[in-house]
Amino acid sequence: MSDPRTIIETSPMRPLQIAAVAVTIGLNALDGFDVLSISFASPGIAKEWGIDRAALGLVLSMELIGMAFGSVLLGGVADRIGRRPTILGCLTVMAIGMFLATTAHDVVSLSIWRVLTGLGIGGMLAAINAVAAEFSNARRRGVALAVMVIGYPIGAALGGTFVSMLLKGGDWRVVFEFGAIVTACFIPLVWFLIPESIPYLADKRPPGALEKINKTLSRFGHPAATELPPLQANSAKPSITALFTPGLVATTILVTIAYFAHMISFYFFIKWIPKIVTDLGFNPSLAGGVLVWANVGGAMGGAVFGLLTQRISLKSLTIGALLIGSVMIIWFGRGASDLATLATVAAAANFFVNGAIVGLYSIFAYAFPTQLRATGTGFAIGVGRGGAALAPLVAGVLFQAGYGLQIVAIIMATGSLLAAGTLSMLKLRETAQG
Repeated sequence: MSDPRTIIETSPMRPLQIAAVAVTIGLNALDGFDVLSISFASPGIAKEWGIDRAALGLVLSMELIGMAFGSVLLGGVADRIGRRPTILGCLTVMAIGMFLATTAHDVVSLSIWRVLTGLGIGGMLAAINAVAAEFSNARRRGVALAVMVIGYPIGAALGGTFVSMLLKGGDWRVVFEFGAIVTACFIPLVWFLIPESIPYLADKRPPGALEKINKTLSRFGHPAATELPPLQANSAKPSITALFTPGLVATTILVTIAYFAHMISFYFFIKWIPKIVTDLGFNPSLAGGVLVWANVGGAMGGAVFGLLTQRISLKSLTIGALLIGSVMIIWFGRGASDLATLATVAAAANFFVNGAIVGLYSIFAYAFPTQLRATGTGFAIGVGRGGAALAPLVAGVLFQAGYGLQIVAIIMATGSLLAAGTLSMLKLRETAQG
């Protein structure tokens, strides 16, 4: 077999391939904790600094703004210099940002460090989506992408459990201290367990590409490739403008709008849970528990979604999850008189809301060819997270203006409805493009 990409596509996945995908699950779990760390810390921040909901909404949005720029700018870097160095660099930026957040003394300084953290998260997301797709064979790619994405709620749930215990004996800064330490621990894991992607090397052709490819194939337990595959004559160079060429422009616009719209609903739901629970009259120390259960539901939804993709059309499944997720967010907006009911509704809502995110990430991997996979994913995530940055801010303004939780939930849930309508217009070939 001469084409190394075909070897990966058709051969059974070996233990070290599975380990590489497992690391991407951990990295997405790290993203889940890092992004939501400000939510866990928000009640303590509001109390210590005496800030109102509008100001808190601004702080909650900051890493999302950084993430938007990081995804767009660094997603392209992953297609130019490689997935592995991009991930390592982004982890370093994230660890520094999390550590410096512990030194913040006001809204401005905390916002700066959250933007820095978001830059690292955004770039890493585009790269790990490509890694999960490119280290998997054709048969297991949908499942690999699904389990990679459910790392997000797993990280939020496990991180939230530890942080809830830490907050009992310390102030909000322990959240970021914990995040900085865990982030730094992933750097050696990536260094030793994630080599450069074989499809990337076959497409980019750096010096010694065939030798590097065969070293990775040997490490994975696959036969060596005899030669590099011929380059496509019309292969697009990694750039944002390449996403808007006649063959890709419609796909780029539709998947970006869909992700943008759904992120508005998702980040309203996830970011405001601790403050909503507190404002409903429950003890602030219990708010993190509801967020943890929401993410448990999200992890379960992602796992079930991944299994269903082997039997049901990815596009249809994603649209269904978006529609049900919007209804569940509205249901959550009704509130509850006891914590158990509130946690159950939150978990049920995120079952579908996060399942839709699994679908969208999987769609990114199938929609864009190898040479533009990280660039396209990064652009969609970047623009989408830019829209997501509006969600906590808009919700904060609506709450400050006197609107009740039910009305705000209805308004914010319309994002998922718009995403479902947009995806219905997408023409998707549900096999990854090489």
